[in-house]
Amino acid sequence: MECKAEKIAQSCPCTWVSCPIRGKCCDCIARHRSKDELPACYFSPEAERTYDRSFKNFAKDKGLI
Repeated sequence: MECKAEKIAQSCPCTWVSCPIRGKCCDCIARHRSKDELPACYFSPEAERTYDRSFKNFAKDKGLI
């Protein structure tokens, strides 16, 4: 399977543009999972800009709590 990181990075919602794994979804998800977090693409633009990737912030963002 071909990695499409360069193409994906163009539409990645993460505002940390200097991230070394930006556009590499497999690496991004693995990194955030190891920290008990979710990646930027799970959050609304407003919640993403807080850089709080916690499950609690995700639930708050989605109106679950």
